[in-house]
Amino acid sequence: MTLNTHTRPRGRRAQRIAACVGLALSAGMLTTGPAVADAMVPPSPVHAEPRSDFDGDGLGDLLSYSGASHTFSLKYGGGSLGSDFTINREHPDQDVYKDIIPVGNQDGNAAGRIQFMALSADGTLTMYRTTQPTYTSATTWSSGGWQEFNKVFATGDLTGDHRPDLLARTPDGDLYLYPSTGNLSAPFGPRLKVGSGWGAYDQLVGVSDTNGDGIGDLIARTPGGDLYFFAGTSDPAGMFKPPIKVGTGWNAYNQIAGGDDMTGDGIGDLVGRTEDGTLYIYPGDGTGHFGDRSTFRRPYGWQEADMLATAGGVPAYGKPRVLGVDSQGALYSYRSLNNGKLSDRRRDPTPYYCGTNPATRFAFASDLAMDGEADLIASCNDLLYTGGTGSQQQGFGWGGFTSFTGPGDLTGDGMGDVLARDSAGVMYLYPGVSTYPIFHFAERTKLGAGWNAYDAIVGAGDYTGDGRADILARTPAGALYLYPGTGNPQAPFTDRVSLGGGWQQYIRLTAIGDINGDGKGDLLAVTSDGELFSYQGTGTGGFRPRVSLGRGWNIYQGLY
Repeated sequence: MTLNTHTRPRGRRAQRIAACVGLALSAGMLTTGPAVADAMVPPSPVHAEPRSDFDGDGLGDLLSYSGASHTFSLKYGGGSLGSDFTINREHPDQDVYKDIIPVGNQDGNAAGRIQFMALSADGTLTMYRTTQPTYTSATTWSSGGWQEFNKVFATGDLTGDHRPDLLARTPDGDLYLYPSTGNLSAPFGPRLKVGSGWGAYDQLVGVSDTNGDGIGDLIARTPGGDLYFFAGTSDPAGMFKPPIKVGTGWNAYNQIAGGDDMTGDGIGDLVGRTEDGTLYIYPGDGTGHFGDRSTFRRPYGWQEADMLATAGGVPAYGKPRVLGVDSQGALYSYRSLNNGKLSDRRRDPTPYYCGTNPATRFAFASDLAMDGEADLIASCNDLLYTGGTGSQQQGFGWGGFTSFTGPGDLTGDGMGDVLARDSAGVMYLYPGVSTYPIFHFAERTKLGAGWNAYDAIVGAGDYTGDGRADILARTPAGALYLYPGTGNPQAPFTDRVSLGGGWQQYIRLTAIGDINGDGKGDLLAVTSDGELFSYQGTGTGGFRPRVSLGRGWNIYQGLY
């Protein structure tokens, strides 16, 4: 890895530039939106406030989240250990979050010093106020519709009012600002377009201020590992200055996060997590560049966190494990460890849906019940059940289907959906509808014929980097095709893209949402002699070279 560094400046912080009444935003060298009239008011000099200073010592703290245990883990930037805590949820068995976004002290109330937001898969964004020392939480605001975006994140102050603001990017690469209002019951004003072309970056990281001018900044990484610094301006003619390349090789990290000021010099820092779970801090040098890295206190084991708050990657959601069915019909599951490996297997309860006879056909769908877990689909004659043990019957008329695939949200509403192919090769889309605790399908959409050209159709997340669910399809001759998702329920895929041949060497193909913690869809494949390989997605529609995960996998007659 190479990293451009400069001498770190000393002395007082530069003054905050300006406060905006009306904003029209641009992304520097990227396409801009229409201009809006504005007025500039010089503010008094202040230091940039951290977004994640939970203990009030002026330093940014590191917050992580585990969906399996619904637990937040807090590590203080000042050196003390921090604590674990949970938050009050309306449906404790259901509400699993796909992203966590600290937004600082929005209302200036010392009793609830830090607010953070939790994003659900269905697009519900909820703000919580925390209180020390137990970090009990109270909901202050909740809003739906945020599944429109593939990344929602907070920077520092972009508008000159001393409060962190919110940015959100669409799958098409448009970036919008939601300015803070300071009112916890309505915390953000109407959105304003920053610009387009932001889909070029696979990670967007807000940093409270890393060049010492008091304005929030933005760090962006390309899939190839180049790192760029966008200095915030608070100027309505261009919210960010043109990008400056500040390093290469940053794809060594599966997640990059904005650490705010964690070193005590008033400059925002950067955090990088490697696939093996090592966490590094890069101190900001006051110019938008970063100094030499050092390991964070408790440096190892960070792959256990499903997500780091302020991380820049598009979050993965919905299928953290795979399912194997042996010749006796027993079910075993393996969980992703977020480090390129799978856990030891766990015996799952075997479903018996037709009297004493087990189900005859399985699929393992990305989350249908909105609880963060994959859901078993089992058919038995004309009946279909979803959810595994304690499942819900989805009615009759399913006997004519030869395969089921649950790749995630194909319709753009945040709910998990299912594809079903009949014996004639006609594919149907069944949109999922989850109203806790009931799951069912909306009216199906016919996608067309010809799908019996494929002997394997799999998917569990995003392969192209836009946050939309995609699928992969293999012909018996071994040609593999990618069908990129559109989010349009009437036409959920664009034209297929060839990924090459030779895939007939595998007797099993299955999709796992994310095996290495970078948020990108991955693929598992089993050879005839039982060796399992992982293909890690690049986020650009391809895969990295395969990695062996061991032998003995031919004991399963199905891998889902």
